[in-house]
Amino acid sequence: MIQKKTNFIIPAIDIINGECVRLSEGDYNTQKTYYKNPADVAKMFADKGYTRLHVVDLDGAKNRKVTNLTALEQIAKNTNAIIDFGGGITTKLDVEKVIQAGAHFVNMGSIAVKNPDLLQEWISFFGAKTFLIGADVKDEMIAINGWTIITEITVYNFIKQYINLGIEHFFCTDIAKDGMLQGPSIDLYKKIISTFPGIQLIASGGVSNEEDVLQLQQINCHAVIVGKAFYEGRIEI
Repeated sequence: MIQKKTNFIIPAIDIINGECVRLSEGDYNTQKTYYKNPADVAKMFADKGYTRLHVVDLDGAKNRKVTNLTALEQIAKNTNAIIDFGGGITTKLDVEKVIQAGAHFVNMGSIAVKNPDLLQEWISFFGAKTFLIGADVKDEMIAINGWTIITEITVYNFIKQYINLGIEHFFCTDIAKDGMLQGPSIDLYKKIISTFPGIQLIASGGVSNEEDVLQLQQINCHAVIVGKAFYEGRIEI
């Protein structure tokens, strides 16, 4: 049995055009809409005892402009959950708006790769505990811009760079696994945790059942983000 399931699992709410959707392998052409109102979904999870929510503005990630801030505000109003939010955050003002809208953590992905000096300024201003750094990977290489561009930066060099700036919270998504319901990247996460034992690593992508979740607990992941497995009924909410 999964211990403290509602603390270890972080439900994912991905948003396009104000609706709760899921993609497969980060491909926007595979979009499937599950709920029209993300706030209703958030309340459903909160009512079941889940204490964290992972909210992604997929429109923002693709267009590099925060687009679904209203959805974040409504989720924050409808729950007492700890919310992390990302997608399209490119300015200091964006960070401020996301925090004001109710996010407890601000997820940084593409900008952490493309403009680390700017993010370092924000870390100095807002504090390292404000940020959750997202390492989206394919074949251990970092991906950016809604997973549409694969860089030449390894996930290990990327994480090390931000550990040196005081970041402790990371989440890692294997694009090849995301939305495929074929199991998470256990070996990748084990390698990251053994390389950086001091970080709090949140796994993401590929979870298809509770056995997958248990495996991630056993390798000492801090938590796991679960999306499609909930929406397709593979894991009972």
